[in-house]
Amino acid sequence: MSAETGLVSKLYCESLTKYVRRKSRVVNIGDVPLGGDYPIRVQSMTTTDTLDTEGTVAQSIRMIDAGCEYVRITAPSIKEAENLKNIKDELRKRGYKTPLVADIHFTPNAAEVAARIVEKVRVNPGNYADKKKFEHIEYTDATYTSELERIRERFVPLIKICKEHGTAMRIGANHGSLSDRIMSRYGDTPLGMVESALEFLRICEENNYYQIVLSMKSSNPQVMVQAYRLLIEKMDKAGMSYPLHLGVTEAGEGEDGRIKSAAGIGTLLEDGIGDTIRVSLTEDPEFEIPVAKMLVNRYTNRSKHSPIPSVDKLPYTPTEYTRHVTREIRNIGGRHLPVIVADFSNKKEAITQASLFAIGYSYNTNSGLWKNQDQAADYLFAGNNVVSFTTPEGLSVIYDEVIWQKENQANSYPFFRSIEDYMKGQKSTELNFVALYIEDINKPAFDSLHTDETLVWVAETNNLHAMAEERRMFIELLQKKYDTPVIIRREYNHANEDEVRLYAATDAGALFIDGMGEGLWLKTSLPLKSINSIGFGILQATRMRISKTEYISCPSCGRTLFNLQKVTAQIHERTLHLKGLKIGIMGCIVNGPGEMADADYGYVGTGVGKITLYKGKQVVQRNIASEEAVDALVKLIKDNGDWVEKPSES
Repeated sequence: MSAETGLVSKLYCESLTKYVRRKSRVVNIGDVPLGGDYPIRVQSMTTTDTLDTEGTVAQSIRMIDAGCEYVRITAPSIKEAENLKNIKDELRKRGYKTPLVADIHFTPNAAEVAARIVEKVRVNPGNYADKKKFEHIEYTDATYTSELERIRERFVPLIKICKEHGTAMRIGANHGSLSDRIMSRYGDTPLGMVESALEFLRICEENNYYQIVLSMKSSNPQVMVQAYRLLIEKMDKAGMSYPLHLGVTEAGEGEDGRIKSAAGIGTLLEDGIGDTIRVSLTEDPEFEIPVAKMLVNRYTNRSKHSPIPSVDKLPYTPTEYTRHVTREIRNIGGRHLPVIVADFSNKKEAITQASLFAIGYSYNTNSGLWKNQDQAADYLFAGNNVVSFTTPEGLSVIYDEVIWQKENQANSYPFFRSIEDYMKGQKSTELNFVALYIEDINKPAFDSLHTDETLVWVAETNNLHAMAEERRMFIELLQKKYDTPVIIRREYNHANEDEVRLYAATDAGALFIDGMGEGLWLKTSLPLKSINSIGFGILQATRMRISKTEYISCPSCGRTLFNLQKVTAQIHERTLHLKGLKIGIMGCIVNGPGEMADADYGYVGTGVGKITLYKGKQVVQRNIASEEAVDALVKLIKDNGDWVEKPSES
């Protein structure tokens, strides 16, 4: 960043306004090469016991038939690594040539066996030859260098085997499993993730081994995005161009898992970053593939988008989070959390009290009282419809300007479809919503309105490259130091519910991750309850507004020591009402206290039928029988004063 201008001149991608894929070197993984001009590949990981040859083969085939291009299989010990040959042979015998990837944690000897069998190995630099005991160790340069030499001695044998057998390697750093050594020097940061991977990468290059893929995974999309951007900056400076594997680890299940994954992966794909992706869901792996393909397929024709005014410098640092400061207008901007606008403009029937149930409000006809839920929308856009009753506290109405003038209701505000309409129209003295398009940023009226203390912009776009165009509007405001609040508005009228989840989480999530936007306004043909849930889910995934319990649950693999999907459902049932609490649900110690990142409580499999509970990163109870463990988790939450009773449904 320039000290004089405050602008970042070196970009982490080819262009901020034109869709161009990042150029990476080609890495050969069996018959499915990665990087370069090859398509963005999709992959997943088996959840079966690796020693169960038939079960693993059957699940791999289901994944491949769903479109999986690389199948990852855990190899926690030499036994499992050796059985990869039986799995591979059986798949080949059945006509499946999809490359296999061995997933390695803690066991270099298993990696060395697997590298002779499969097409690719994944190593975690945080635990391959390093340790994590949550100890802070003061290193001198000399002692740090000696630790690197120890790692080099343990790592080089694997490199030699990979070179000999033509095996590719992914160096996959995870935010939650950074070693004590890295944590002591760089902290729990994106920089720590990047340096952790680069240390291993430099050893590879010293040994003339370049068949490398890199990943920077975190359960927090914001951290994940920053780490990949920082990695690219570091690689560019060093003249490196290794392909990138994208993923949000421990994303969870259902809608939340999909939204969180899209917010992280989609943000990077929008800027042409990423050569392969894995969507990590706490579901059967074949269900991850359609989600991954839906994310990737969006970019097949993206380069044909309409032109966007170019920008070669950023008025913010993309590898650090900063919430951009705007003025406060009513409950928008300033110190306020982003608002949700519920769009009722397509509603054919009359808007009644019962209509508001879908957006988080319930009305008791006997008492005449309203009750607001945690996911209660802040504004209702009625368009040309009319709300003929007094809305509950916390909910205001937006009308098209002509209807607003005609109705003259309290607690209602106008929406102007253009700057020109606003300049000549009748305005509210308190709050006005005005559509802003990319072509407006060059109009004199745009500059003249920056001091209007009643104005909230509503960012609109019809561009195929929608996020980039709306980001360009924010960049203009930031460069000119205009502090007018902006609502992000997107329409998805021809998308199904699955597509809306992923597309909106990408388009709006990418902006929120960079601290842009004071609200979200989605218009679709979906039921209002669904779109309200998606909107709040996006704000939760990007850490902009917490409205429910957050779960950090791993996607399961062959190391998992209990039925992860079943237990996750049980924990959800008991704790979903604990707004703001973070609960980690991990299938084994590999994804234990480190991978839970900033979870308040943890539920970790530590043996067959045995669970260990954590408060933060500290063990509280060990070896609890699995049938008693969910009750024990609830008791732990209660004992620490974080429990509240479920609200009454009546």
